[in-house]
Amino acid sequence: MRFAATRVVGLALDATVLAAAYVAAHLLRFDFGPPRWGWRVAAVSFITVCAIHLIALVACGCYRIAWRRFSFGDLPRYFAATGLACAALTVIRYVTPIDSFAHLRPPYSVTLMFFVLGTLGVVLWRIAWSWLSASRVSETELLERRVRRMDSAAAVGFLRGKVVMITGAGGSIGSELVRQVAVAAPRELLLVERGENALYEIDREMRQRGTPTRLVPLMVDVNDAARMEEIFAEHRPEIVLHAAAYKHVPMVEANPKEGERNNTEATRLLAGMSRRHGVARFVLISTDKAVNPISVMGRTKRAAEQAIMALNAESAGTSFCAVRFGNVLGSSGSVVPLFREQIARRLPVTVTHPGMKRYFMTVEEAVGLVLQAASRSERAIYTLDMGEPVLILDLAEQMIRQAGYKPYVDIPIVFTGIRPGEKLFEELDISERSAYKTDMARIYITRDEIPKGG
Repeated sequence: MRFAATRVVGLALDATVLAAAYVAAHLLRFDFGPPRWGWRVAAVSFITVCAIHLIALVACGCYRIAWRRFSFGDLPRYFAATGLACAALTVIRYVTPIDSFAHLRPPYSVTLMFFVLGTLGVVLWRIAWSWLSASRVSETELLERRVRRMDSAAAVGFLRGKVVMITGAGGSIGSELVRQVAVAAPRELLLVERGENALYEIDREMRQRGTPTRLVPLMVDVNDAARMEEIFAEHRPEIVLHAAAYKHVPMVEANPKEGERNNTEATRLLAGMSRRHGVARFVLISTDKAVNPISVMGRTKRAAEQAIMALNAESAGTSFCAVRFGNVLGSSGSVVPLFREQIARRLPVTVTHPGMKRYFMTVEEAVGLVLQAASRSERAIYTLDMGEPVLILDLAEQMIRQAGYKPYVDIPIVFTGIRPGEKLFEELDISERSAYKTDMARIYITRDEIPKGG
């Protein structure tokens, strides 16, 4: 319905633009005076002229192109349509030279000027629309639910005035952690990130915002034990939010040793340092893939969870917790950026399996809940309520429609098969048999994961 409605609007806009161009062509031809056969005849002739142009635009596929996706590469299609229409009008003019057919055939000069003006008008309003629509469709629309705002009071009270370390600070989750933690006015914010450009971008963004918090950009690999030891000793972080990890399932599947080193061993390393240096709260950003894991990535994150839970059982010092959640809309490596790129290039959209389902949240929602969970006292693995899972095929179809195309007609969807390590459906069970509900909405504590005395 939406697609058909936009095309009806497009036809109406084109007819309006063509009418203006037709009037302008007559004014130019007759020195801004009325045509010698009068405006009434010109108006009648426009019915034929407009019909021919709209038919040509339809025939050349101009209404299959989303206005927001219009580019200069589409210009030949529009020139072909208006050129075809004007050629048809020229033929009509040639075979009906007598004045009794004036309502069917504008003069050659009017047809030529109308070709130039009409083409410009039809193209320019599409260019203007694409510029106005340059911003992408809001990712929250893809959830098809209301995005819930978090009560940040507990998190702000927990973070204010503290020295906070965020690892993976330049990533999708890490950078949003930086933004939301900075709002709570910690005394010092340590941005740990090994990627130079990613670290530069989040540091620059925060400084442009004028945050009063002291920012310390630290370009370091979390696996560098000697350097991380120096950082802990110098800055004495009180809260560690550990987001640095490899998250792309097929890539970790192909590089298992590196996945274990970066996801599991780095967590053990930082957790041990946190305990030795008196960190109050250590928060591991985990994943739904750690639940009954079948992928290397899931197993490395599950092992990381087990490592910090073991430390909880051994010591009453540092409080360790993990927070599990599913996919984040628009994060690096997720399907949303991939689908956007494929749609923008008018390539087939690739879905692994028609039954594939995933949980999705916006990055703002996920990080807000992570910080709420971090502010709690339990030494536990928390699971976030992410709503109902989304069928990836439905997501692909919706994104194609939002871009102004018809799924399977303008842009095909192809199924590529489940990749190694992937499940059809990730498990994120928050039912009573699997989790305890906390007094914070949407935050649950996973059963059988709380160490004795935790």
